[in-house]
Amino acid sequence: MGSDVSTPQVRTTPIPGLLEVSLPVHQDARGWFKENWQRAKMVALGLPDFQPVQHSVAFNEAAGTTRGVHAEPWDKLVSVASGRALGLWVDLRAGPTFGAVHTAELNPATAVFVPRGVGNAYQTLAEGVVYSYLVNAHWSPDAAYTHLNLADEHLRGRWPIPLEQAIISDKDRDHPHLDQVQPIAPPRTLILGANGQLGRALLDQLPGAHGLARSDLDLTSPERVAAYDFSDVATVINAAAFTAVDAAETPDGRRAAWATNATGVAALAQAARRHRFTLVHYSTDYVFEGAGGSGPGGAYRETDPIGPLNVYGQSKAAGELAVQHTPQHYLIRTSWVLGQGHNFVATMHALAGRGAKPAVVDDQLGRLTFAPDLARATAHLLTTAADWGTYHVTNSGEPATWAQIAREVFQHAGANPDDITPVSTAEYAAQTGKHHSNPNQAPRPSSSVLDLTKLQSTGLHMRDHRLALRHYLHTLRGQ
Repeated sequence: MGSDVSTPQVRTTPIPGLLEVSLPVHQDARGWFKENWQRAKMVALGLPDFQPVQHSVAFNEAAGTTRGVHAEPWDKLVSVASGRALGLWVDLRAGPTFGAVHTAELNPATAVFVPRGVGNAYQTLAEGVVYSYLVNAHWSPDAAYTHLNLADEHLRGRWPIPLEQAIISDKDRDHPHLDQVQPIAPPRTLILGANGQLGRALLDQLPGAHGLARSDLDLTSPERVAAYDFSDVATVINAAAFTAVDAAETPDGRRAAWATNATGVAALAQAARRHRFTLVHYSTDYVFEGAGGSGPGGAYRETDPIGPLNVYGQSKAAGELAVQHTPQHYLIRTSWVLGQGHNFVATMHALAGRGAKPAVVDDQLGRLTFAPDLARATAHLLTTAADWGTYHVTNSGEPATWAQIAREVFQHAGANPDDITPVSTAEYAAQTGKHHSNPNQAPRPSSSVLDLTKLQSTGLHMRDHRLALRHYLHTLRGQ
C-alpha cells in the first residue's frame, strides 16, 4: 500500500458537497503514517471547516459486510484505517440531484467528506476493515435518519460482492426504495425581526426563509434564545434591533438597547457556536466616532477602530464583539437604512406635499442604504460563500448630508428645495429639545461614510444612493 500524493488533494463529485480526499501515506519499515484530518491544510484546499466533535471507529471482520444507506443529520469525514471498502453515496436531499449516486474505493489513502442529507453505504472488499468517522455532532439515539434500500434499482450492479452473498443487518434489508423516500428538506434560514423594514426586504429576497417576530423569539430573553430549537437551522439573519437612538439615552431606553443589541446578540452568538449555524448580524456606522476613517475620502474601513459616541452605538459595538467570536459569521455594518414604511425620505416627501419648511441637519455626511439593496448584498455574501467576517454595506456614490437629501426630495415632489433650512446638529438638537420629552439628544457621528472596497472585492457593486433615491421617490409619488 502507498500513496502517490505529497499533499492532500480534494476532488468534487456529481453529488454537491460530497468531496473525495486523497491523503498522503508515509511508509517505512515500521509501517505507515497519515494525517487523517489536518484542519488548516484541508480547509485551504476546499474542505468545509465542519468543526468535528466526535470520532467513532467501526470494525468489520468479514469481506462483503455491507452497511445500509443512511443519511444522517450531520456532516462527517469517512476514511479507512485498515483494509479496503467500496463507498456508495446517494443524494437524498430535496433538489435537482435527488437520487444521484456516486461510488469510490476507500483505503487508507482516501477519505470522503459526506454532507448532511447524503445517504452513505459501505461494503468491505477485504477482511479486517477499520472505518474512521469524524462527525460534527454527538451521536444520539433520537437523531432522525433517512434510509434507502440497498437493493434499490438505482444501485443495481454497483456492489462488487452481490447482496445475496453479503452480510447485511435485518434492518438494512427492510428500508424503503427511492420512490418511497421523502426528500430531506434543506436546513432552514431564519430571519429575526421579520416585521421591520429590513426584515420584510430580506423575506422578499430570500423567499424560502422563515421570518420570526419578537413574539416568536425574543432576544431580550437569553433563556428563550438558549431554549430555541436550532437543530435544523443553517443560517440565522438577525435584523432585530433597538434603534431608537435618542430614547436609548434615557434610563429605560438604555436598558432596552443593551438587552436587545448586546445581551440578546451575545445569547444568539452563543447559540451559533453551539449549533454551528451561520450568523448574519447588522451593525451601524454609529460604532464610529465620526471624525473620519482611513479609507478614501475619510471613509471608514472594516478594520478602523470603533469609538461610539452614544448609548445606541455602544450597545451595537458590544453586540459586534460577541458576533465576531462566532466561527461562521457575517457582521454587516450599514448606515441610514430606508425601507417601506416610516422613514426620513417618506417624512420629507409628506412635508413637501404640505408646503412645510423644515430645518434639516447639514453637518452629518453619509450615504443612504435602501433595504432591498442591503438584502441583496446579504444574499450575495451567503450564496457566493464570501469569506467570513465584517463587511461595510451601503449604497454607493458621492456622500451627502441629510439637508442635501431633503432638498432633492422636495425638488422631486415639486416643492421648492430652498424651503429646506440647513442647520447644524447642535442647532437642531436645541430646537427639537424644546418640544420633546427627551431633551438630551444623542450625539451623532459627523461622518457616517463607510468604505465599500471589501464588499466590491466579492464581486458586488451597490447602486448609487442618489439613483436609488429617485427610484424610491417614484414609488412614493404613486401612493
